[in-house]
Amino acid sequence: MIALCLPGRRARTSGMGGAKSLAASWSVAEKLWWEATMEQPRLSRGPFSAAPASFQDAVRALNTLQTNASYLEQAKRQRGDPQTQLEAMKLYLAQSGLQVEDLDRLNIIHVTGTKGKGSTCAFTERILRNYGLKTGFFSSPHLVQVRERIRINGQPISPELFTKHFWRLYHRLEETKGSSSGVSMPSYFRFLTLMAFHVFIQEKVDLAVVEVGIGGAYDSTNIIRKPVVCGVSSLGIDHTSLLGDTMEKIAWQKGGIFKCGVPAFTVLQPDGPLAVLKERAEQISCPLYLCPPLEALEEGGPPLTLGLEGEHQRSNAALALQLARCWLQQKDHQGTGELKASRPSPLGQLPLAPVFQPTSHMRLGLQGTEWLGRTQVLRHGSLTWYLDGAHTCSSMQACVRWFRQALHHLERPSKGCEVRVLLFNSTGDRDAAALLKLLQPCQFDYAVFCPNLTEVSPMDNADQQNFTVTLDQVLLRCLEHQQHWSRLHEAQASPDLWGTPSLEPAGPESLLLAPCRPHAHSTSSLVFSCISHALQWISQGRDPVFQTPSPPQSLLAHPAADSGARVLREATAIHVLVTGSLHLVGGSLKLLEPSLSQ
Repeated sequence: MIALCLPGRRARTSGMGGAKSLAASWSVAEKLWWEATMEQPRLSRGPFSAAPASFQDAVRALNTLQTNASYLEQAKRQRGDPQTQLEAMKLYLAQSGLQVEDLDRLNIIHVTGTKGKGSTCAFTERILRNYGLKTGFFSSPHLVQVRERIRINGQPISPELFTKHFWRLYHRLEETKGSSSGVSMPSYFRFLTLMAFHVFIQEKVDLAVVEVGIGGAYDSTNIIRKPVVCGVSSLGIDHTSLLGDTMEKIAWQKGGIFKCGVPAFTVLQPDGPLAVLKERAEQISCPLYLCPPLEALEEGGPPLTLGLEGEHQRSNAALALQLARCWLQQKDHQGTGELKASRPSPLGQLPLAPVFQPTSHMRLGLQGTEWLGRTQVLRHGSLTWYLDGAHTCSSMQACVRWFRQALHHLERPSKGCEVRVLLFNSTGDRDAAALLKLLQPCQFDYAVFCPNLTEVSPMDNADQQNFTVTLDQVLLRCLEHQQHWSRLHEAQASPDLWGTPSLEPAGPESLLLAPCRPHAHSTSSLVFSCISHALQWISQGRDPVFQTPSPPQSLLAHPAADSGARVLREATAIHVLVTGSLHLVGGSLKLLEPSLSQ
């Protein structure tokens, strides 16, 4: 069964009325399946059954801690004092058998930011691991399996280790749930944060790199009282319903991780947010430094090679180098890099962090960094998949620059057609219309939209289950995306939009599709019910890794899907950008890289 809603512009009725009528085209069976999934957060075979609990049992039990969609909406309307939520997290920690003082021995590097905080953490962890240190790394969200969120020495903890620590913590909290404290079980993210602390302590890591979930001041990770060093990556607009609708308000939240006497570093920010970070640091006597650009550290030596693609990763690498060096200095490690001549700070700005010569350990760490789903390229025969979880306007701008640069440096086929496909979804309170507008310069031949569901029925895939949204919400959201895309193309349409491209483009700004156009009209858009069906249509059986049974006939039920399928089957090369949501990227990776699920 497949829900296929095609081009919003051709089946144009009127606004969301058209979307609602298209929503009805989802099969009754699919709706019943989804509603059944939403209604059954309890285990059919859980921790108290006679059979030994498996990893999947643990993940299903963890999923019962997700907040269901209706309760989530109610909680947003009746949000209480966020400081109370942080105090509740400390109580959960105590009930789990730890005190906040116990976290001090984890030697934590605490990192927040709007974009690039995960990449910064990945760079930092890899550098310090190169020094022979045993590292812990807590991050979110996961892409394929939940155990990715808790890593030891760069690797997700094993299913066995996850299962052991999960049930130990779960039972401990269950025992205290009905006590005089009146506290229920912690929510999904809180539980995983607690579990990460327990794993890192039990596994005796030398340090833990901890990525903030959302914001900083009231994030569950902010029960950390004495990190070794803190970092703030690039700021932007995201999670506005929780953090505020201006960059200054968001900067105030991010600066909440600063601690008295604990050094902190940030990258260049707009003046307003930077001033807020400076004020937050001064209020609690936190020494805050501005990272010099990576070019300053490269002077007098060979250029630094980064394991993550994209120009924007240089800012993340610059922050990671300062965090790693500061941690090494604070812990009296040798080999922290020779200092260069210091540069004066611009008047009124933060003091500049040291300019130093990166060591060989640092260089190799940056080069060896891997971080799935961020500027990632998979080459599968005639298909090339470009995956980036960009979901803010600033990160999408960086993604577009990376994608266009990547295509610009490719050797053009001497004959045949190249086709560009966008696979997109956006969730939460993000401005999907603004994100889609930023993607226009990529000149896609097809835009494909689908929910963040790997399969139509993820019943056997607990890692991908999400109880915080409903079927109607995700379906209507995809249809809205399709309508936004159609309106953007209608507004941009011109007679020579698909003019003959020059044979020698002048540069990234003039990148054009080449050598021949699959069609002479504006982009066709399609909506599929899950990621698997979207990938089946895009790949047309030509991907040597992603091989599925024959797609259902209804996959080609619309003329645009049928004609597009012919174009895709005949194309010399297909370039697919998957973006807009890390969850979409994760679901795609699960199918395109099966080894990640093992």
